Amino acid sequence: MERNNFLTLMARTATKTRIFVAILVIGLVATSCTKEDSVQPAKEYFTLWNQCEALTALQEYVKDVTNPKSTNYIEVEDRIATFDMDGTFVGELYPTYFEYNLLEYRVLDDPTYKDIAPDDVKEAAQNIRDFVRDGKKLPDHFDMIHARAAAKAYAGMSLAEFDAYVKAYAAKDANGFKGMTYGQSFYKPMLQVFEYLKDNGFTYYVVSGSDRFICRSLVESIGIMPNRVIGMDVKLRSTKEGEEPGVDYTMGKEENIIRTDELIIKNLKTNKVLQIAQEIGKVPVLSFGNSGGDCAMHNYCLGGKKYRCAAFMLIADDEDRDHANREKALKLAVEWRENGYHVISMRDDFKTIYGDGVEKTDFTFN
Repeated sequence: MERNNFLTLMARTATKTRIFVAILVIGLVATSCTKEDSVQPAKEYFTLWNQCEALTALQEYVKDVTNPKSTNYIEVEDRIATFDMDGTFVGELYPTYFEYNLLEYRVLDDPTYKDIAPDDVKEAAQNIRDFVRDGKKLPDHFDMIHARAAAKAYAGMSLAEFDAYVKAYAAKDANGFKGMTYGQSFYKPMLQVFEYLKDNGFTYYVVSGSDRFICRSLVESIGIMPNRVIGMDVKLRSTKEGEEPGVDYTMGKEENIIRTDELIIKNLKTNKVLQIAQEIGKVPVLSFGNSGGDCAMHNYCLGGKKYRCAAFMLIADDEDRDHANREKALKLAVEWRENGYHVISMRDDFKTIYGDGVEKTDFTFN
């Protein structure tokens, strides 16, 4: 009897052991499958780029400064990158800057404004039209002539009205291209740079010579927040403030903010550096641009003593996919390299510029 009870107990124990082992095996298999399923392939950031010196330099730089074991490690809060806009990640050759085209339209074609535009504003707009249509040279210091004219041309608009005005024009077909509006004219490979830097803990800012609120309207669609945009500025005021200083006036709840005709700053060259110092408060460690107006910003970055830094210049050297002057671009490339900047060739380094379905065409004018 005792022997039978012992054998029965052993049999039950063996059965429980087998069940336990089976459960354990199933659990291990399930865990193994879960781990395998959870392993994600490495993210590919630069699918629209050809392998090139500039891209290698950027990747090696980011890998170095984000490695806690590196002597060049940069804390996340100091990983600041600045980007010019026109010609750096937004098209500018159709056949000139977006904000120049917008002013030309506002003053010479917009039925709500063209008959009341001041003479100096009309002259500036006509200068642009003569430049883009007939190839006439723009007057000296036209960047400032345009800035003052633009301040006047949009004065009285609320910020919401101006934003809507910019976006309405941006929805027009980009001159010189088929299959793209002005508002879609981003250099697709450069958008991948934004994503790469964001995922590596960088904060990036747009620092443009164009109007701050034009820039905000354009980059909203690619997820760049308004507080990350620095640009040309005009003085603002509330709708009922009049000429009374803002320090003495209390805005009412029913009021809006409107643009005035008073230019504060044209954000070019060293003015870019001054604005970065005032608004960001830190020296960037990465800087991206495309023209001489960005050299001061680059030099400010490279002159930083605290961290390893790098600067990049795009050259518009692709005459097949964009409206470019290759000879001029190649001369600039030599200059940029001598200045210590990495050069990005739109022709050689980009697999695409504006994306599939976009074609360069001749310029057309009504």
